[in-house]
Amino acid sequence: MTEILAVFRSRSQAVDCNARLGKYGIKSTIINTPKEANIGCGLSVKFTENFLNRAKTVIKGGNYSAFYGYYVMKNVYGRTFFGRV
Repeated sequence: MTEILAVFRSRSQAVDCNARLGKYGIKSTIINTPKEANIGCGLSVKFTENFLNRAKTVIKGGNYSAFYGYYVMKNVYGRTFFGRV
């Protein structure tokens, strides 16, 4: 399964983004940002790949100053692969 992470440097903006995505019908959850993102501690909003285009529009409209970028997280045979979108 391929999932997308919207990575934030601010916890409050990640929480706000998750709520905003929910208002637009995008199923998302908040997770701790994986260490592979190399931004220190933070939260990420996780959603499936099929929501990427809609989520980009919603996140862009939110003008989040602490938004870091999109990352793809793919699980293949029990291994997790992580990279920038």
